[in-house]
Amino acid sequence: MPQSGSVRIVLQRVSEAAVTVEDEPVGAIGPGFLVLVGIEPTDDVVDVEVAAEKIAGLRLFADDAGLMNRSILDTGGEVLIVSQFTLLGDVRRGRRPSFTEAASPAVAAPLIEALARCLVEAGIPTRTGRFGAMMAVALVNDGPVTLVLEVSGGRVR
Repeated sequence: MPQSGSVRIVLQRVSEAAVTVEDEPVGAIGPGFLVLVGIEPTDDVVDVEVAAEKIAGLRLFADDAGLMNRSILDTGGEVLIVSQFTLLGDVRRGRRPSFTEAASPAVAAPLIEALARCLVEAGIPTRTGRFGAMMAVALVNDGPVTLVLEVSGGRVR
């Protein structure tokens, strides 16, 4: 059995976010999370299921006392998922990033779709960008609150 890779996620709490492709809107949300996702070649559906569970349960929204005690499920927020292979860029050598750690589209696209499906099944309205397209992403970062998550071998690390 191949060793699991690492789903890499940059999660931003937003008051709004949108993706356009060639001036065409393809996904937009109000308050919630913008989720940028990089998939490695050995990542699997278990990793994205764990990522979805973590995203759904993160308490990053303010309660009545102003403390981050509410999840996206508690607030009725939305998620916008954008595939971003550049999160896996290796810049240790030279000046041009290497993207050899990024999964091929045949591997990554179904896992991005699975992540979106898991969030929808959890009851979170979820939109996506367009896989493989040159996308323009607009967002208003709320806080700002930004986290980096890595899921490997079915565990958040």
